[in-house]
Amino acid sequence: MNQDTKPADNRLPEPLETLLQRFVSTAKDCFREDLASMVLFGSGAEGRVRAGSDLNLLLILKRFQRERVDAFREPLRLAQVAARASAMFLLESELPAAAEAFAVKFEDITRRHRLLHGLDLVTGLNPSRAARKMRLRQELLNLTLRLRERYATTSLREEQLTGAIIDAAGPLRAAAGGLCSLEGIPSSSPRHALELLAASFSSPGCAELPHLISQARQERSLPQGTASTLMLQLIQLCEALQLRAETLPDHEPESL
Repeated sequence: MNQDTKPADNRLPEPLETLLQRFVSTAKDCFREDLASMVLFGSGAEGRVRAGSDLNLLLILKRFQRERVDAFREPLRLAQVAARASAMFLLESELPAAAEAFAVKFEDITRRHRLLHGLDLVTGLNPSRAARKMRLRQELLNLTLRLRERYATTSLREEQLTGAIIDAAGPLRAAAGGLCSLEGIPSSSPRHALELLAASFSSPGCAELPHLISQARQERSLPQGTASTLMLQLIQLCEALQLRAETLPDHEPESL
């Protein structure tokens, strides 16, 4: 699989696309009329994949029935092994509450998803601004706390610290996308949003952080002796984004 491959039609590279289609067919066979919708979200929905990327799937069900879920267990386990697939199971009746409770995540899902089966039930979701603000602040604070802990416990082991930086990329980009949306700053993707925000701060090295994070994700490594410095810069960026989120206005700004 080529790194950061993005086919023009947003389909995944073969044989990953074939595996996905088989998985969708299996889900339809297992859940039958209970499967109201199935979507691929995140970078996979844009056709962007690289070594180590996850396939994030949302299955919207009418009912969560034991016998049908049990039939799906082994296919899901195999997909997790073969393609790092992860599945979120949500009842159709839970969609509005989930969109409010996990506003940043669902705002990203509404922007970046690919319908695989059934009705597109996520495009019309519209989390309230208050929920988006509150969840953004929670996620940035949680990410900051986790990064501090990972630095304190793994900074003597550069490969472990690099893994922590790689793991932080997805949540950080999603938070950046949410912050740009709340501020009315146009961005083409969460990655672009992070680049825009990082470039807006004057801290030394901040503007280069998104590129270094992408490099770590693509190569699964960092130059010797750089992981500790990069992690501390990443923590500082999270702290700066928290402060910026604290000052968000209550009203929707006009797009820039």
